[in-house]
Order: sequence, then structure tokens, then C-alpha cells
Amino acid sequence: MFIYDSVQKTKREFIPLEEGKVSLYVCGPTVYDDAHLGHAKSALVFDLLTRVLSANGYDVTYARNITDIDDKIIKKALTLNQDIKEITDFYTAAFHKEMDALGVGRPDIEPKATESLEAMHEMMQKLIDSGHAYATKDGDVYFDTSSDSEYLSLSKRHQDEDDKQERVASSSLKKNPTDFAMWKSVKDDSLTYESPYGKGRPGWHLECSAMIEKHLAQPNTAFAVDIHGGGADLLFPHHENEAAQTRCSSNHELANYWMHNGFVNIDGEKMSKSLGNSFFIKDALKEYDGEVLRFYLLSTHYRSNFNFNSEDLSTAKKRLDKIYRLKKRLFGLAENSETTPFRDELLKVLSDDMNVSAALALIDEMISNANETLDTAGKHKVLKRETISNLAYINSLLGFGVKNPFKYFQFGMNEDTKERIALLITKRGVAKKEKNFEASDTLRDEILAFGVTLMDTPTGTFWEKV
Repeated sequence: MFIYDSVQKTKREFIPLEEGKVSLYVCGPTVYDDAHLGHAKSALVFDLLTRVLSANGYDVTYARNITDIDDKIIKKALTLNQDIKEITDFYTAAFHKEMDALGVGRPDIEPKATESLEAMHEMMQKLIDSGHAYATKDGDVYFDTSSDSEYLSLSKRHQDEDDKQERVASSSLKKNPTDFAMWKSVKDDSLTYESPYGKGRPGWHLECSAMIEKHLAQPNTAFAVDIHGGGADLLFPHHENEAAQTRCSSNHELANYWMHNGFVNIDGEKMSKSLGNSFFIKDALKEYDGEVLRFYLLSTHYRSNFNFNSEDLSTAKKRLDKIYRLKKRLFGLAENSETTPFRDELLKVLSDDMNVSAALALIDEMISNANETLDTAGKHKVLKRETISNLAYINSLLGFGVKNPFKYFQFGMNEDTKERIALLITKRGVAKKEKNFEASDTLRDEILAFGVTLMDTPTGTFWEKV
């Protein structure tokens, strides 16, 4: 397996720290608002990575944090006059629900900042004791960037004094303009947490470093984790500062491989809440089936910037439809997990830095060949067994073709209409059983008036939206 290391800027063969096992840490959401397509893209990329690693026989331990301490959360709570935990619990649950709709598996470990304060305090104290951090008279704690000779080795940049380092206001008591906060004292009545340095709140960068050491890092290793991932916008300052804290407190580097996914643009413009063009996942799911969004957002290479537009989304849906139409032709037959040349080739291209373009080209070719052969060979058992195996593997490896193929084509119909159609189909089934064909035909016409097609199969009657 090969992974593009975004720090070394080269594709490297993946060799885990411990044979057969992989530790993966990905920066998760700050839960103060609805998740947008940028969050979806990152979550989907690393969901695919865990699937590919597992398919290659690795035992993967995947951690993704929840940031539930942040000034934005406090501001929202004050604006809405709600409890902080009420805000963070609500948006955490919403994030999980939306990830479920996209077919994103839950991480093995999902630590919260509020549950990791002790680990943060321990790391801060180690850095203070070793001279890499200092506490000010106001009760703030800063990392001394001048103490780390390797600082900026991750992002390979020359830092200006104006570079934004913190999510909280800077202090005139910093030794260097580039020093970043690990703990910020709070003197007002807003939410604070206890620490050996006084009441305050932790810095954003400290959170992930402490969580990695607590949950994933092993003693006497050169790296805390095998792979650290996140969006490209996190490389600096977030990941740079994480790496510095870990390097100076634990005597090992943070990650052996760094992976960063590209930005999501909306009609050519970078998506951001500050620009007011964020496309929330919850709104996208009102318009599109979650699996269609999954297919679309994974249809370009993870390192490329993704330009979201309705034309490309429509094209992606038609491509996914082909998987479901083939699945429909084989509906009712037992699933098959036999290996096939297609399965081997699909894993091979996805193991090459998740080359999804090559993977989708293979899938298109398999579907075309299967349909052509089914048209000519009819009920050829060997072909059907092989095709079912291929579809099952696409499902497990990429998360495409998960749903009942008939129900997949029902998206967009409201629940009341679905219930009425289901009732009419039941009545029609009774009429057919009683050989009341006139009533059966009348009920069929009533069903078709909803703008659907009917399919009678050995396992039941199904319908699709036209």
C-alpha cells in the first residue's frame, strides 16, 4: 500500500509502526454549528482510508476528536441563552446523524476536549518543566516556538508575525510573537475550567496532541501514530503546533504519515462560513440521497480541491444509478463473497494512495461487461455469482450500492405518499391472490398515477419513482 505524505510531499510505501496494526488520528468537528460539506469531505476520505486499510488486512484503531471547548461555542450559548453542554450535545448528535446518512463509520475512539483536560495539563507541565513552555503572571501558558529547532519543519514555511496562531486573543506577555497559547486564563464569568495555572480554557492545538498521547501513542516508538489526517487548511498552524508540542514533550514525532484532503469549493469559490457560502450537510440531504452525496464527494481524488456544482452532482448520480440498476437485475439472489479478478484489481488501485478515479473506471467497465453478458447469457449462474461478489465488494470497500435497489430509486417521495403506495400495493396483492384481476388492474393504475413504475418480483412487488 502507498500513501502520499503531505509533509514529505511524496508517495511512500506504507509500513506500520507495529506489524498488522494501524493507528489513525483525524481532527474532528468543533460542535457549535451544523456541519458543512467540508466536514463531509474529510470524514468520507478517512472513512474510505479505514476501509482500504482493513481490506489490506490491517487492524485499524481510528480516533477522531470532538472539540467541545471553544470561544465560538460559548458565544453561541450566550446568544441563544442555552447551556454549553446543551449546544455541544445537540450538534454532536446532528453530526453523527449526518455521518450515518453518508455511510461514514463511527471512529473507534471519539474523545471530547471536556473529557481530556487532565491529559492536557500533564502535557503542559512536561513542556514547562523542560523549558519549552512558560506561564505568564496572568495565568496564561504559551509554547515557546524559539525552543524548538524543528518548528515549521512540517509546513515548510517562514512565519510572519501576522500569522494567525490562536482562536483566542493574543497577549503582550508572550516571549515571541509566534508563541501560541496552550492555556488562556479567563477573568470574567464565562465558562472556565480549573487548572494548576488558574481558571481558564485550553488552546485548540493542545487538545489533539494530548488526546493522541492519551489514547494512541505507545512508549519507545519513533512516532506517536502511524497516520495523522485532516483538511489541508489544518497543516498550519494547527498540525504544525500539534507536532511541536508532541515532539518537545514526548521525545517522539507525532505521525509517520501525514494526509490532508483538499478544500471544497462552491461553484469555484472556496467554501467557508466567513464567506457565507457554506453548504450544510443537513440541507444537502434534503435534496439528495446520502449515498449520492457520498459517491459524488468521493468521485475525485482526496488531495484535489473539490468543486461542488449541480451539473457534476447529476452526472455522479447517473453513474451511481448504474450500480443499482445492475443490482436490481440480480435482486433476490444470495450474496457472494468469493474473490474475483475485479476485486483484486479494485483493491490494488485504491491501495495506491486511494486512486478513486481508477477505481470508478474499473467499476464502470465491470458494470458494462456484466450487463452485456447478462443480456446474452440470461441466467448464467457463474456470471451472476461473480457479479454479486463484485457488487458486495464495492459495497464494503467504497460504501456504494448499500441500499435496497428499489428503495434507492424512491428518494424524493414524501412519507405520506410512500405509505399510500404501500397500502395500495398490499390491496393489489390481495386482489391478485383472489384472482380479482379487474380490481388488481384498477389498483395498479391508481399506483402508477403517483408517477412511479411497478415491478413484480418473486420476492414481492416494488416501485420506483419515474
